[in-house]
Amino acid sequence: MSDTNAIKYEQEIPEVLQALAGANAVIGERGLDRTLHHLVQLRASQINRCAFCIKMHTREAREDGETNERLDRVIVWEHVNDFSEREKAALAWTEALTVLDARTDFAALRARLREQFSDKEIGALTAAVAMINLWNRIQVSRH
Repeated sequence: MSDTNAIKYEQEIPEVLQALAGANAVIGERGLDRTLHHLVQLRASQINRCAFCIKMHTREAREDGETNERLDRVIVWEHVNDFSEREKAALAWTEALTVLDARTDFAALRARLREQFSDKEIGALTAAVAMINLWNRIQVSRH
């Protein structure tokens, strides 16, 4: 019978996980609003079906003052009025980078982003989306 237990990455590749955590810290220092960062992390985690990350990012968002109502509705952000244009642009970018589709018009999404963010902020946002997708995949592999 084969061993189906999850890999203990913290034991097997601790240096890799530490390097990834270091990248997260650098991204966090780029001035991206923590509320927005939480929304982005939560939305990508929802798409990727990462239970561990959804629980963690929901808890952290609440600790930083996010409301239960907005957290409940981030999954339907396009259909509610709970989110600012800046947040909506970031959530659209998050979805596009999380679900890669050849039909996505990245130029239009960048134009929408540039109405709300500087290029430096877009860089930080893009890195944040990339990192949460990476973390989601590591955690999902443990399911």
